[in-house]
Amino acid sequence: MPAKKSSTTNFETQLEELESIVAQLETGELPLEESLKVFEKGVKLSRQCQQLLSEAEQKVTILMENQEQNFTAPEDN
Repeated sequence: MPAKKSSTTNFETQLEELESIVAQLETGELPLEESLKVFEKGVKLSRQCQQLLSEAEQKVTILMENQEQNFTAPEDN
């Protein structure tokens, strides 16, 4: 059975696509309807990137908290 392809791409790929969308919109050369479609896609990518960043931040926070707990030296009496 072939592996199921993930519906989400990695952060870097999404960020590159978002940057491309911004560049397209900044040119002002797209027709209005196309601009709206591209803008909508950009908003969706922005939200996905923000979600991925939030998840990464939570993981880092958890790892740092665990690291601090592991390195706490017992007090000498």
